[in-house]
Amino acid sequence: MDLGLAGRCAAIAGASAGLGFASARALAAEGVRVAICGRDADRLADAAARIDGAVAIPADVSTVEGATRFVGEATDALGRLDILVPNAGGPPPGTFSSTALEAYAPALELNLLSTVAMCHAAVPSMCERGWGRVVAITSIAVREPIPTLILSNTARAGVTGFLKTLAGEVASRGVTVNSVQPGLHATDRLVQLHGGDPSDAAAQTPTGTLGDPDDFGAVVAFLCSDHARFITGAAIPVDGGAHRGLQ
Repeated sequence: MDLGLAGRCAAIAGASAGLGFASARALAAEGVRVAICGRDADRLADAAARIDGAVAIPADVSTVEGATRFVGEATDALGRLDILVPNAGGPPPGTFSSTALEAYAPALELNLLSTVAMCHAAVPSMCERGWGRVVAITSIAVREPIPTLILSNTARAGVTGFLKTLAGEVASRGVTVNSVQPGLHATDRLVQLHGGDPSDAAAQTPTGTLGDPDDFGAVVAFLCSDHARFITGAAIPVDGGAHRGLQ
């Protein structure tokens, strides 16, 4: 299927590895000019070398300033932005009793305010041109809070509310706003967390397997396409059926 994205311009945050990298590669394969960012300059350069025509922009989107700067530099490098994929790592694990009050502000900046900042920097020009796509990478924890991730649960639920509200405001301007909620995928980080053997993690999904990052990237690319023009305000789980709720 031709997604009709050739010649579009995209900024993908946190794309030096994992699901951000897979999303950038999927978009580039559709002829999208992509700008990617990451905090580690060497790893970012390696990632960009594996994505056709990618522009590497060292940036830390865990802060409002860094997130805003990334979008600005991506716009300068590509000439415009048609597609924005907000993405960032998660805050430290913890429960209510083990998490200090002071830990909430950095977590909210990382997983909520950084996305708000990127949208503030990118969406107005999309509205002016009458076409745009925002596809944020969040977490399945938005649907089913993970007991040991209270900071992530709180911040990502907030960003989901923000994105849903934004979607309604800009829909008539040709801009769609969605989020994709990943479950467990076969990323390098997950494999490392499981000591090189993620089979116990795979057993947590009805499919009995971990998600393929390339498949996840294909979902992101589809949501950016003209075929998905009538999908907006959606929060789509990509988790192998791990979330058992009806909604």
